Amino acid sequence: MLRDADIRDDLCDYFEQKYGKVRFFEELTMGKSRADIVLVTEDGLIGAEIKSDADTYERLSRQVKDYDRFFDYNYAVVGGSHGAHIEEHVPDHWGIITVEEEEGGLDFYELRKPGKSPKVKLTNQMGLLWKRELAVLQEKNGLYKYSDKSRMFRKKYLMEKVDKELLKEQMLEVLFDRDYSIFEEE
Repeated sequence: MLRDADIRDDLCDYFEQKYGKVRFFEELTMGKSRADIVLVTEDGLIGAEIKSDADTYERLSRQVKDYDRFFDYNYAVVGGSHGAHIEEHVPDHWGIITVEEEEGGLDFYELRKPGKSPKVKLTNQMGLLWKRELAVLQEKNGLYKYSDKSRMFRKKYLMEKVDKELLKEQMLEVLFDRDYSIFEEE
């Protein structure tokens, strides 16, 4: 029986081979859910929800709504026990990857490729950025700093002042460069 922890490392290897340049975040909070794995690629954000053999579909409908609002593309990554029924539980635009245990490790099979999420919004994605990252975007675009203002204010300010396509590219660059060591400094 495959568990979530058994799948994660090999899944990241699989995604690296598939997408090339990629940055991973695990257990990223978005909306009322937590994404198992988020991939930052040059083309957008990809969410991956793992349903191992030990999992149920109990929270999946709520998770699907949150994933669709925050990520450009989404995958359900499922152990063999869910392979036959996962299509009934995720929308048609979600990709599906099944995972089977083989003698040499894990075998990943892409049952369905993901399509663009129809509900994704840049404003939701911008909400994933830290205050410091929003400040970087303000500086990059020559905007006033508003150093005393909240994340929400800064996000809205950027959304009003910067071309959406450019802002999306810049947001992805900032996420590629996210530096967790700033917490150690403080």
